[in-house]
Amino acid sequence: MGSSHSPNDRSACVNFDSFPSFKETWKTSLIDSAPALHDEFPDYHVSDPEASLVSSSNVRSFHLGTGASIYTQLLIPAIIGAKYEVILVTCFWAPSPTLSALKEALEKLAENRRRRILASGPDTDVLPALKIRICFSSRSLFQKLFHTWSRDGYVYPPSAWSKRLGLPSPEVLEAGRIDLRVKSLFFLPFSVMHPKFLIVDRERAFLPSCNVSWEVWLEGCVEITGDAVSGLVEFYRQVWDKQLQGQLTTQVDLHNESAKPPSLDELGLTSVMNPVNLYDTLLSRSSTPTVLLPSSHHQNPRFDPVPWHDNPSPPPTPLNYAILQLLDIAKHFIYMQTPNLTSAAVIDRLLEALQRGVNVAIVTSKGLMLLEQLVTAGTTTSLCLRSLIRRYRKLEAKQSRHGSDQVIDVEAQRPQLGFLTIDYFRPDPEREVDCIEDQTAEEPVQSHLKLTLVDGEYVVLGSGNMDRASWFTSQELGIMFHSKEIATAVGTAVGNVISGRRESVFSSATASNIVEQELIQDDTRSEPQV
Repeated sequence: MGSSHSPNDRSACVNFDSFPSFKETWKTSLIDSAPALHDEFPDYHVSDPEASLVSSSNVRSFHLGTGASIYTQLLIPAIIGAKYEVILVTCFWAPSPTLSALKEALEKLAENRRRRILASGPDTDVLPALKIRICFSSRSLFQKLFHTWSRDGYVYPPSAWSKRLGLPSPEVLEAGRIDLRVKSLFFLPFSVMHPKFLIVDRERAFLPSCNVSWEVWLEGCVEITGDAVSGLVEFYRQVWDKQLQGQLTTQVDLHNESAKPPSLDELGLTSVMNPVNLYDTLLSRSSTPTVLLPSSHHQNPRFDPVPWHDNPSPPPTPLNYAILQLLDIAKHFIYMQTPNLTSAAVIDRLLEALQRGVNVAIVTSKGLMLLEQLVTAGTTTSLCLRSLIRRYRKLEAKQSRHGSDQVIDVEAQRPQLGFLTIDYFRPDPEREVDCIEDQTAEEPVQSHLKLTLVDGEYVVLGSGNMDRASWFTSQELGIMFHSKEIATAVGTAVGNVISGRRESVFSSATASNIVEQELIQDDTRSEPQV
């Protein structure tokens, strides 16, 4: 291969501010598609996507771990530190160590608040009510089959909180002046509300990839402050709570010791540990261009039983269009980590990028949610990977036939084929044994992280997978950052974690170490927490 493909040669990278061009093309494409959009949920962004979705943020941290470790080390401490309001949105809700930890934290928080209220005497205003809103989509097959189709969803009565949802009783919460509401949304046949986020006091927000569930998978979570948090609040309002007040009522006197939220230690709460705990803080030294990327659910999966027909185009949502455009403008390197890969549109765009000379690395999971893949996509990740490899080998053979002319034919713009590596995530065998012996830590057995990095300057995280369900039927929410600093930090953290946790599926002859060389820029950026 020519020198332009050297992993250490950045001449192929975009060397100008490409974000304004990206933003304009993305916005124009969405506006052009608006007349064809009907019944989007949410639809507040359709007429003016830039004003609704483009803002800025300060990326405060990026965390890698399992679902239980992310909740106990990051999300639950943020919840108990809230002064006024907690908004927790997830997709799946199931009995699990995560749910048990959340219940314990809320019970101890309620008891702590009850004692402080009693100690304050008649001046009960010293500790105003803490609003907690919990939203989810899927709890069981029975729940989904008989769920209301109304966009108002189903609000669980207090009598169901403890018995059906594994939450504290209403008596415990009321004693601590905790105002809880729990709501679910689901639309048959496949339309889960897949976004996952936590908003605390409308000042801080977290976007994890994990659910409140039992799986021991590799997960990620990004924490932000700044204007993008207001955008996330608006997304919540449009989907989950149309009656949400525009402003929080803030009356806590922070100089009063009895009004300050308790710490994790004060409540006696513990954390779940695992060997992949990585935690980067203060990733951005300045405000970062940020785009919230919602994707409406669609009840029609648009299946076509005729195998020789072209695949239908995915719905024109902000998230779908952003991913497709990033793959189109990539000039050097695409890194994609996804639980599953069954979206034909994504696979086609990756092949087009490879033909332009862009290097592509894919990390996915082996045999994850097979039944769900067959039902929602009519295929599986392994079958789609075989097709991708077969098509790539045809391109390699075509390039080989052209021989050396391919390198020097500049006027014909025939660049060399980009490198391709595909890996399955697997647990580290040695650390897995250590975790079994230790019995207090978890080694992730699959990857549930959703991450796209493009040219070392675009980062997309959130709930969206690169599978057909996310692209056609599920409601999703992604977040995109345009920042080389954040891309380097996230790429380095992920590269360190997957090193030693990859099972090779396919690798171009000269691409053996491209993932480590492209992702891990500075080994000192992320340090394991113990």
